[in-house]
Amino acid sequence: MATRFFGERIRRNEDPRLLTGRGLYVDDVQLPGLLHAAVLRSPYAHARLRRIDTARAKAHPGVVAVYTSADLPAAIREPLPKLIPHAALVHHKTQYALAMDKVRHVGEPVALVVAESRYAAEDALVIIDVDYDALPAVVDLERAVAAGAPLVHEDIGTNVAAHYTQRVGNVEEAFARAPHVFRERLRIDRGAASPIETRGVVAQWDARARQLTMWDSTQAPIPIRNGVARLFGLAQNEVRVIAPDVGGGFGPKIMMYYPEEILIPFAAMSLGRPVKWIEDRREHFVATNQEREQIHDAEIAVDAEGRILGVRTVFLHDAGAYIPYGLVIPIVASTTLPGPYKIPNYHCEFMAVFTNKTITSPYRGAGRPHGVFVMERLMDRVSRELGIDRAEVRRRNFIQPHEFPYHVGVIYQDGALMIYDSGDYPATLEKALQIIGYADWSRQKAEARQQGRRLGLGFACYVEGTGIGPYEGCRITVEPSGKVFMATSVGTQGQGHATSFAQIAADALGVNVTDVVATTGDTAAFSWGTGTFASRAAVVSGNAVHLAAQAVRKKALQVAATMLEAREDDLDLADGRVFVRGAPGRSVALGEVAVAANPLRGVLPRGWDGPGLEASRFFAPPQGTFANGAHAAVIEVDEQTGQMRVLRYVVVHDCGKMINPLILEGQVHGGTAQGIGGVFYERLVYDESGQPLATSFMDYLLPTAMEVPPIEVDHLETPTPLNPLGIKGAGEAGVIPVAAMVAQALEDALDDLGVRITEMPLDPDRLLELIGRSRTLRSS
Repeated sequence: MATRFFGERIRRNEDPRLLTGRGLYVDDVQLPGLLHAAVLRSPYAHARLRRIDTARAKAHPGVVAVYTSADLPAAIREPLPKLIPHAALVHHKTQYALAMDKVRHVGEPVALVVAESRYAAEDALVIIDVDYDALPAVVDLERAVAAGAPLVHEDIGTNVAAHYTQRVGNVEEAFARAPHVFRERLRIDRGAASPIETRGVVAQWDARARQLTMWDSTQAPIPIRNGVARLFGLAQNEVRVIAPDVGGGFGPKIMMYYPEEILIPFAAMSLGRPVKWIEDRREHFVATNQEREQIHDAEIAVDAEGRILGVRTVFLHDAGAYIPYGLVIPIVASTTLPGPYKIPNYHCEFMAVFTNKTITSPYRGAGRPHGVFVMERLMDRVSRELGIDRAEVRRRNFIQPHEFPYHVGVIYQDGALMIYDSGDYPATLEKALQIIGYADWSRQKAEARQQGRRLGLGFACYVEGTGIGPYEGCRITVEPSGKVFMATSVGTQGQGHATSFAQIAADALGVNVTDVVATTGDTAAFSWGTGTFASRAAVVSGNAVHLAAQAVRKKALQVAATMLEAREDDLDLADGRVFVRGAPGRSVALGEVAVAANPLRGVLPRGWDGPGLEASRFFAPPQGTFANGAHAAVIEVDEQTGQMRVLRYVVVHDCGKMINPLILEGQVHGGTAQGIGGVFYERLVYDESGQPLATSFMDYLLPTAMEVPPIEVDHLETPTPLNPLGIKGAGEAGVIPVAAMVAQALEDALDDLGVRITEMPLDPDRLLELIGRSRTLRSS
């Protein structure tokens, strides 16, 4: 009987290679004659470029070339491509590869130096003479939309890039008749992705073969290939982009295109030598896209029993100096906000605003943490004001299992009507509450308080949009060795694709998971696809793997039926062989079937889909699929120091059918760690002139194993009807509700002081300030 791998806790195929130092990251790429590049970046948040003198830098020992905007060909002197247009995005501004006449944020590229070593390139940066004419910077999000604010882009006469509204039902009527309306102003500030591997690009041009090869730490090698080919006037098959092992992506590496992804291939083609650029950590804090900052004015209307009548949010979204990625983040925030609750009347309205800060684009969660923070804070407000248990108020408003598919009524980020496909939201919360011990919490909290300890319990619910289109593909080939080679259209940044995709293929072809060799992130191996983002790879590419594997299985049975003189219906595959059911002695190795499927003479039998045991298939989902979950935690607060410690952390997650629970839990653990960092440690601070004040890990704190507790993960499985495997995405599940959950836990720990949490992230100083303010109000 064939071993089934789908759903099993299998260790990753790729780990032995990575753990023994045999991985290949961009900085590992070494080529003969390799040159090194460094980027001169603006020290000003807002300034005009009056003059750039590169003469001394060009004469510096070891320097091969220095480029400014004036040195670039016309095709790449234009603003970089606009990635995701939207009708509401009337001012879709993108940056230049090298600044033309103005810089709009600290870190914007001004010049590129290429030298024999990185040391020489960095030394030459210092002697480039740039005459900057400093301009007033607009940093504060609310000031940016006020009359008289400095303009980031003078030609448009405003700092508002887009103003967008979605409505469901009659919100005004719902609020007018509601017995209770509660309002909150809520804010989430900026953070950086901080992958262990920063960005990097190596480019090599072979003029004789007309072949440009790039190694790029990107989440989207195929779109990068397509864009580079277009900008440089090359055919797509003349450009190969390889995303090798990538040491973390988390969203910012999906950006298309960063200036360096244009500049480095340009330099390689111009100089006829390979060129490498590796981002240093300080560059990451100013040059790699960031995320999170939004300010919401939100209100909720409920009846006397706490049932939702309507929700309204009007918010500002900080786009930074440019908005290449369009309106994805604020749209996802506003459409994630309804969560697992029935909201008959909903108004969401936002302005995307330019500021003199680093560009924002999706970072793990991509707007979802904002929406969940707002909705869960509103639900907690209803619970407190009406004296309804916080779990009960959620139970009264949950969408019920029999109500799927559930039409939310808004348009999602993929431009389609947002329809929840499946789920059991009440069961998810109940399981989390049971594991964390909510029923007995009042007693536990009281006992701790008697001991002088401030403990708080928090929980939060969420719905995660995953698996959006348009499509992904896969090609599977069985070779004469019996090994199965699989090439997919997505890249991988640690998600375990080489194992989870192998599990899908192995089940169909009756081979061991270790006999499936996966290639990801190489445009020469597979040339059609979109990329790894938005919790979609397992859903979209995984189902493409399934379809391709089933096609190869069908072909193997066709060929083997002739070899074994049996009916196809009587055959099965297991242990790398095709055999006749009930007669295991009559069998043939899968590798032998592969040889027979590629005859050297004769005529291909009728019904064969071409030669070889090989098939390519694509999967295009009809819409996104929606996972859900609940987080719960117990925290302890030291009211003397403002320190917070997480004592227990529970995650219950439902992403449909699980391919590999071990890998899934690793994803949840990583996301939760990032979520904890984003609520109490990580924060990007700018001064009033737009200077970033946290550009190293001395100032921008990451949580360590000391701050992240053991994470208890449990699962529900409600399969989606939208794809053959019944799976949903999970890549962002760990990070989404953390801010909302911690806010509730902090309020629970400090309930006798009346502390209210309306912002994230916090830090010990800010928490002490909130405690002090509450004490003052209580005593006055």
